[in-house]
Amino acid sequence: MTEPGDPDLRSVSVAEARARFSELLDAAEAGETVVITRRGEPVAELRGRARSPRTGARDLSWLAEEAAKISYNPVDSGELVRGMRDERY
Repeated sequence: MTEPGDPDLRSVSVAEARARFSELLDAAEAGETVVITRRGEPVAELRGRARSPRTGARDLSWLAEEAAKISYNPVDSGELVRGMRDERY
């Protein structure tokens, strides 16, 4: 855990964290680290996760590029089954 005396940290009790959880999640997402204490002792830290480099439109453009690489070769199912039978016998 982070040092208890760090001025950049917000420290809240378990009861306060429970009551203001949504607000604390927003703070963590914004880059703040929140220390949760029980009876004055730090027991947990809440902080945001690093975001994936692919988000939104970039994900869609990547998906379109990958989809374009897939070859599509339609085959009649009857022909496919006949070909498989011919190979077997």
